[in-house]
Order: sequence, then structure tokens, then C-alpha cells
Amino acid sequence: MLSASAWAASEQIGGGASPDSVAVYELRVYHAAPGKLPDLLARFRDHTVKLFQKHGMQSVAYWTPLDDPDKGNMLIYILHHPSREAAAANWKSFQDDPDWKSVKEKSEVNGPLTLKIDSTYMALTDFSPRIPGKKA
Repeated sequence: MLSASAWAASEQIGGGASPDSVAVYELRVYHAAPGKLPDLLARFRDHTVKLFQKHGMQSVAYWTPLDDPDKGNMLIYILHHPSREAAAANWKSFQDDPDWKSVKEKSEVNGPLTLKIDSTYMALTDFSPRIPGKKA
């Protein structure tokens, strides 16, 4: 079993590994359209998370802010990807999935659920603790 720091070091970019071939975490922030956060959460709960799994994207955790101004209009989550290359391939596969296209279309019949989506790819630092739920 690896120590937390050794495990984190094995996951981070460094040691001569290509940045595209190292495990990454993706922080995603969804800015919901006014009044649409409940619909966005329902779409994730009922469909999106299962489709992520189908397309090789591992959910780490999902959050909603407790304080204003973001309370009630933001979904924050982290995905784990084996590499940046895998992330790109998985997102393409997800976006091309007929089931996803149908779910998205049906959930947005009364307008888009999001105003903006931010995405940041991250590597663990050497001092990061092990992330619960991460498959070894």
C-alpha cells in the first residue's frame, strides 16, 4: 500500500511523464440559469451520473454552495480521468451519445439549464491526502 504522498506523487504530472498520460481530476462548475438548479440537479441525479459512468468518467463528488450569491444557482463537481487523453475521448463519447442528446433535449424543453460551465483540469500535489472514493 502506498503512503498518501507516494500515491499522490504517482498521480501528479512529473517524473518525465507526458502531461496527457497522467491521471487528472476535472473541476466543473455549472452556473445554472435562474430557477433551473432543481432541474439541473434532477438531470444529474436521474441521468448524467449514469451516463458519465457509461463513458468511463468517474465521479468523485458533487456539491452545491450553502451561501449567497451562489446558493441556489451553482453545481460544483469533480471527475477523475485516467489521463487528459482519456478525458477528451470520454467527453466526446458522452456528447455523441444518443441517450445524452435525448436527455439534454427533453430537460431543456423550457430553456437551457445552464448559463455557463467552467472546467479546470488538476493534478494532485505530492502532499495531497488520498481522495475517498478514488479507485486504486
